[in-house]
Amino acid sequence: MNYINADLHCHSVISDGTLSPEELALRAKSNGVDLWSLTDHDEIGGQERAIKAAQLVGLSYLTGTEISVSFAGKTVHIVGIGFDHLQTNLVAGLQSTRGGRDERALEMSQQLERVGIKGAYSGALKYAGNPELISRTHFARFLVDTGVCSDTSEVFRKYLTDGKPGFVEHKWATLGNAVTWITQAKGVAVIAHPARYGFTPNEEYALFSEFKEHGGKGVEVITGSHTSEEAVRYADVAREFGLCASRGSDFHSPTESRIDLGTLPQLPSDLTPVWSLLANNIH
Repeated sequence: MNYINADLHCHSVISDGTLSPEELALRAKSNGVDLWSLTDHDEIGGQERAIKAAQLVGLSYLTGTEISVSFAGKTVHIVGIGFDHLQTNLVAGLQSTRGGRDERALEMSQQLERVGIKGAYSGALKYAGNPELISRTHFARFLVDTGVCSDTSEVFRKYLTDGKPGFVEHKWATLGNAVTWITQAKGVAVIAHPARYGFTPNEEYALFSEFKEHGGKGVEVITGSHTSEEAVRYADVAREFGLCASRGSDFHSPTESRIDLGTLPQLPSDLTPVWSLLANNIH
């Protein structure tokens, strides 16, 4: 099971990607992906399209989403995989966590205007396929395309991050909320790209401990933002906490993403792949 080319983390225009679910399915198939999941942020509106698109190209599919969670003063992402996307508590929970994004975006725009960048809200909105999910990524694309920054890396060095103009904290779901919504819908909860959060060892131990207590079962070991050293580290964390391992590129765009769909290294052979828990949930 470990040698399946699974890519269980990517984004479409329905959140902050640049390709449609249909285009992603084609790209995944052409890149040799065997098992795919579309994991738009706090949103499952693209799941029916993704299921149909995967079926059309002969690609096995697991439903997915990436839920934003507030933990220890930071935003953590929990990927849900293989759930019933019509389950009412999950649908309602995601709708509630999307609330407030527009108000946050307006405040981000006001901060940017105070440092001389005008029209950021309306500019960012043009990049948001789903206005309910306007995010920092859409602001970043506006700043690049209007010449304020040369690329998105420069954007996040100068703007939109803690202590920089345009950063507005948002109160997301709790860790318990996110894991419960996913597990009640018969899915598996996975901690996404854990190396990105910059937690202290104690904070990280608390995250993994609480996650497991709530019923979380997986961690992304191989992901587009992990170095090879970080992959080794989180393989060890998976072993320590008895978690399954997941694999996902976190692909957003052909021009912005460092790793393409389906091009990641394989999981370590001794780890249990998360998809082994979801064989009956594959479309």
